[in-house]
Amino acid sequence: MADQGTDIEIARAANQLPIADIGAKLEIPAEALHAYGSNKAKVDYGFLDEISDRPRGKLILVTAITPTPAGEGKTTTTVGLGDGLNRIGKNAAICVREPSLGPCFGMKGGAAGGGYAQVVPMEDINLHFTGDMHAIGAAHNLLSAMVDNHIYWENELRVDSRRVSWRRVVDINDRALRDITVGLGGIANGFARETGYDITVASEIMAIFCLANSLSDLERRLGNIVIGQTRKREAITARQLQADGAMAVLLKDALMPNLVQTLENNPAFVHGGPFANIAHGCNTVMATEAALRLSDYVVTEAGFGADLGAEKFFDIKCRKAGLKPDAAVIVATIRALKMHGGVARDDLGIENVGAIQEGIANLKQHIENVKKFGVPPVVAINRFSTDTDAEIAAVADAASEAGADVVECTHWADGSAGTEALAHKVVEIADSGRASFAPVYPDDMGLFDKINTVAREIYRASEAVANKSLHDQLKRWEDEGHGHLPVCMAKTQYSFSTDPDLKGAPSDHIVPVREVRLSAGAEFVVAICGNIMTMPGLPRVPAANFIRLGEDGIVEGLF
Repeated sequence: MADQGTDIEIARAANQLPIADIGAKLEIPAEALHAYGSNKAKVDYGFLDEISDRPRGKLILVTAITPTPAGEGKTTTTVGLGDGLNRIGKNAAICVREPSLGPCFGMKGGAAGGGYAQVVPMEDINLHFTGDMHAIGAAHNLLSAMVDNHIYWENELRVDSRRVSWRRVVDINDRALRDITVGLGGIANGFARETGYDITVASEIMAIFCLANSLSDLERRLGNIVIGQTRKREAITARQLQADGAMAVLLKDALMPNLVQTLENNPAFVHGGPFANIAHGCNTVMATEAALRLSDYVVTEAGFGADLGAEKFFDIKCRKAGLKPDAAVIVATIRALKMHGGVARDDLGIENVGAIQEGIANLKQHIENVKKFGVPPVVAINRFSTDTDAEIAAVADAASEAGADVVECTHWADGSAGTEALAHKVVEIADSGRASFAPVYPDDMGLFDKINTVAREIYRASEAVANKSLHDQLKRWEDEGHGHLPVCMAKTQYSFSTDPDLKGAPSDHIVPVREVRLSAGAEFVVAICGNIMTMPGLPRVPAANFIRLGEDGIVEGLF
């Protein structure tokens, strides 16, 4: 194994190539790159138009079992697999999401891979990067300001201030902003009304940004955003407020895909960053399409476990973008499977095949779910030094029963050398033609039936339940022409159920739908289930407590 340092020490020691050299690996001419310093760039729209008629490469999704505090390593495996494919002589690129400042300063810390499977420059990617997050937040809050400004100045559209659904956003975990009152302080400050903040990555504009296939499509979708209703319950859009053009201007540079590199100097697109527990959890269509036109194999990830990220990748992103994935990798760790089997965190280093056999139900359900979409899976075991051969064998036997091979990976310690076997297996599956992708529900199914289908087929619930007012709201949206839209489930990432404490593979539970939101621009309907929050809070001891500048001006504590 390679000599180890911390993730940030390894990233700083990397020999990064000029970004033009990384672009050259994909035959992107230097003039098509808008450089942000020496090691990151955006890819020009004109070049993207030139390659739009090229055939697509093979698309591989990396997903995971239900996450636990023990960690699974999905992004690390995505990066390691991309490097592994290049190592075995394939022309491969990776596509991952931009990290949100919320988890960076909250509980999770940075999110650019780890060990010897990272994308760099790590600090830039985790902090302000190329400014995309700020542009999205600015575009969102511009619309928020224009809504209140319209109400203040005569309100020609007759916006009912009690029915304004468009909130505000900030890319920091701040529970105090979940519910607020604006317009206080007298007549000069407008009309008082209740509203709130979501985190930027839960913004509909983030979803639009990640699903748009061009600048013109972006502006069209922005114009379709529904900000609220009149007293007669007639929808009011951003286009009616004449906000869509200015919002598109704020996003015109951000929508160009970001190109960086892995530690092994392989191309990586890092673009867009919706959460998967409250949004759709996939990087941008623009970056994915660019990678597919420029390489033979594209490795991309979707957030959290396959019940959230993979389901939305298949049912929303692939459906809307016309993508057909060729293989899926389900990442698991022995430690996480033990936690699903009831083992306490302090005991995870002790061999416990019995707990593995209990916890394996979670992995088997994810395997079955991925296969329901017609995509053949392989299980990647992100191996730790404490894992035993007996534990690995137990996972391999159970996965085989569910119809998936298991491949051990050591990319955190060994880089691409630790994913050679996985790379060969993924190529075998992707080139086999076995995939026959189809979403889990059709476009013409009713909206609540779609919610119920995901609850039953993916979460193994007995049913989803909602009160009459939510059923009536969904019916109104269907009558208004939105019934063909897919649904985006907002749910805890820690369980198949809506109870984060239910580990393993619970079944016959109830999925309570608390709220539904129409994202007419993103072109899906959000179903908020259980106690999930669209504005997270900081933990008792946030990661921000340990992030600082060292004497040499270098960021410390990000990992």
